[in-house]
Amino acid sequence: MRKKSDEATAPGVDWDAAAAAFDEEPDHGLRDPAVRAAWARRLRAWLPERGCDLLDLGCGTGSLSLLAAEQGHRVTGVDLSPSMIDLARAKLAGRDAVFLRGDAAAPPVGEQRFDTLLVRHVLWTLPDPARVLRHWRGLVRPGGRLVLVEGVWGTVTPVGIPADRLTALLTPLTEHARVERLSQDAALWGEAVTDERYAVVATV
Repeated sequence: MRKKSDEATAPGVDWDAAAAAFDEEPDHGLRDPAVRAAWARRLRAWLPERGCDLLDLGCGTGSLSLLAAEQGHRVTGVDLSPSMIDLARAKLAGRDAVFLRGDAAAPPVGEQRFDTLLVRHVLWTLPDPARVLRHWRGLVRPGGRLVLVEGVWGTVTPVGIPADRLTALLTPLTEHARVERLSQDAALWGEAVTDERYAVVATV
């Protein structure tokens, strides 16, 4: 759940130190009702209609996890930062959710399988996206889905993963993948943006 203001240095960011102020970004904390409603609408379209077992990787403070739980899904969140995990646990106290400290590239879920993997602004920071996607594919039950929100940020030295590259990586792993362009939906970000932002929803 990493925003453009973090993207250029994300692999070296101290997320524990960033946790206290993390939710101040509109699309992190979802404190603005319009931003929150925009993400809720998107999740409702991307996730199964019925409650499912959902793995939120790089969950941060759990804002998307909370929206998913409110829509009836059983959530497991994973993040490397203990401070982020503490905030997520507090945010979802009393919900059908569990949070684990661990690496999004190799989440500590053992043999457990999920109906949906939800990952926002994490894949591009990982050193071998192809290998990670293969591992994530193995965590999804047959007929499940990957929901990957990614983008490309910056103009001088852009960082990120373009949609065409991500869909190419998913082609041998999934039955079908569709791309939804998100840059023009300012409500998601709390402001107008001009960089490439998108979601890929892939069925396996």
